[in-house]
Amino acid sequence: MPLFAYEAINAQGQKETGELEAANRNQAIIEIRNAGLKPTKVAQRAETAATKKAAKQEAGPARTKGGKIRGKASAQQLTDFTAQLAVLIDAGLPVVRSLKVLGRQQKPGAFKHIIEDISESVEQGSSLSEAFANHPRTFDRLYVNMIKAGEAGGILDTILQRLADFMEKAQRLKKKVIGAMIYPIIVMSVAVMILTGIMIFVIPAFEKMFKEQGMELHWMTAMLIWISNSIASWKGLLFAVVVTLAVVGMMAWGRTTTGERVMDSVKLKLPIFGNIIKKAVTARFTRTLGTLVMAGVPILESLNICKNAIGNVVLGEAIDKVANSIKEGETIAGPLSETGLFDDLVVNMIDVGEETGELDKMLMKVADTFDTYVDIAVESLVSILEPVLIVFMGGAIGFIVIALFLPLVGLIDAIGGA
Repeated sequence: MPLFAYEAINAQGQKETGELEAANRNQAIIEIRNAGLKPTKVAQRAETAATKKAAKQEAGPARTKGGKIRGKASAQQLTDFTAQLAVLIDAGLPVVRSLKVLGRQQKPGAFKHIIEDISESVEQGSSLSEAFANHPRTFDRLYVNMIKAGEAGGILDTILQRLADFMEKAQRLKKKVIGAMIYPIIVMSVAVMILTGIMIFVIPAFEKMFKEQGMELHWMTAMLIWISNSIASWKGLLFAVVVTLAVVGMMAWGRTTTGERVMDSVKLKLPIFGNIIKKAVTARFTRTLGTLVMAGVPILESLNICKNAIGNVVLGEAIDKVANSIKEGETIAGPLSETGLFDDLVVNMIDVGEETGELDKMLMKVADTFDTYVDIAVESLVSILEPVLIVFMGGAIGFIVIALFLPLVGLIDAIGGA
């Protein structure tokens, strides 16, 4: 309810001030009079940011039309939550109590409400996997199926720890790839900004000087001035708009079924980058499959989950073909080899795993091996990109300097000859 500040006169004729909650101003005046006071001033207090925030939190989380909580947890939040839940359950705490402990630790936000909702569901008789399944934006099929397998086998704490390890390794690899690419991107962005600044502000000054002196321009100088004028004029703006629209259009098309498949196929065929992407996706596939098999999830269900979890439609279709072959009685290694998308090392290690009955261990070894490959490939790529970017910058600046000074050299020669 709104809060009202008032000034009033009491029975002794003294002035009193205070605050009270009421539905509206008239109701506030009635309550002040009922308290034996004569109100002289009644005004609604403005809501502070803190009051609004508290009211919002008290009202509960924002929900969709279907009653689902809006928002989801970050990858780091989910990893930390899974590891902490594993520790608490391993220590002997009941699931509901563990969830309540973790819910209290969370900062106000969507994830806190999600944990509280899961805790209530389990308390009312749902299994933990069913409660997680009610929040598909935060807990995907891989997560839910792993929990279901842990509940069925009575090894929930072990499964949670494996899940936490799996997510932590995936996070580490992602951060490493992103971190390695930050430096080249920053260098390239700064280079583009510097060159654009030179083209817009420096070159026109030289062009003006050349015209005033009536100098004959070398073809390099003429080209540089043409590029500068194009960037500074409507042509440069038009070019920027066209490029932006093309990028936005490609991104929108990439979200369609056909576009996603074509772009994923192109990614795998890119020079240098394609090999890194393929190895990263292979590592994700084998680690996901190994984690599911280790948890006791049936192989067909595991492959179906992997198909949607690896993040590449082309490889997902290949995994779907492998699943169909297994339904007909074949092993994993044979159909996997026929797709032509997986290295011989992967196929052979999986084949050995199937023969020895240690498929889960072999899959995890493959994942570790390919994670190492990706680390080395990313580091090598960065070490190559750095000198390439330096050469690009040096070449661009060198071209500008030479193009600007060629007319000046000609002028000096002419003066010397005179």
